[in-house]
Amino acid sequence: MDEPIPVTQDVDCGTAKLLPDIDSPRAWLLTVDGAPQSYVDLDDPTHLEFEYAQRVAHVLDSAAEPGRALDVLHLGGGALTLPRYVAATRPGSRQRVVEADRGLLALVAEHLPLRADSGIDVRAGDARTELEAAADASADVIVADVFGGSRVPAHLTSVEFARSAARVLRRDGRYAANLADGAPFAFLRSQVATFGAAFAHLCLMVEPSVLRGRRFGNAVLVASHGELPVAALVRRAAADAFPARVAHGEELARFAAGAAVVTDADAVRSPEPPGGTFSVG
Repeated sequence: MDEPIPVTQDVDCGTAKLLPDIDSPRAWLLTVDGAPQSYVDLDDPTHLEFEYAQRVAHVLDSAAEPGRALDVLHLGGGALTLPRYVAATRPGSRQRVVEADRGLLALVAEHLPLRADSGIDVRAGDARTELEAAADASADVIVADVFGGSRVPAHLTSVEFARSAARVLRRDGRYAANLADGAPFAFLRSQVATFGAAFAHLCLMVEPSVLRGRRFGNAVLVASHGELPVAALVRRAAADAFPARVAHGEELARFAAGAAVVTDADAVRSPEPPGGTFSVG
């Protein structure tokens, strides 16, 4: 068998590379302009290399009893790591993926194709436009993992966006967003305040060193109309190779104290990561 070779291709939002994992013959790392976007193992879609993806998977795993099919809306596609995970762990799930970068979609479809029976519908489009067009109470889970380069677009950070997500989720549904920030956490604190204006229950899954302000990193914001399974999320996050804290209740309220709710009129992109934070050579 020929050794897999890297693939480099210009896409709508930069230069994408598919880099083979030398330890797994059908596993690939996707980067765009040097920033890691996705890791996919075609032989084992339940293998999640990135810590934030593992934390989102904890939300997906606790959204319903094991194996039950879900309706999932993915805002942001990348190499479709989490849709593949849901298809493997919850067969029969109906999943819609919205990705703005048509060139990236074509690259992934050519080199990392989905199974014909995956139940994953991938379409090109703007995440917010597609969310606003979705029917009321039509999703069990919404996963937001949208980055323009290494920054979350401004129009996906406002209370108007949050209220659209709240409308589309079912009563016991979950919203999970991959965000990134560092001390003093102006962006992350504003997102907690903003989604707290649209949802009754929130928690934040984040590595302790990030939460203590020692480094810039990812955080997963989870929101729901109903009670969240915080105890289950705590157990799962604590068992990860890189354990995460689950901030909720009074701790989360203290973290976000004084932060203003973001509206479309004043929304800004998430901060630029410090040089080299996520880059891959």
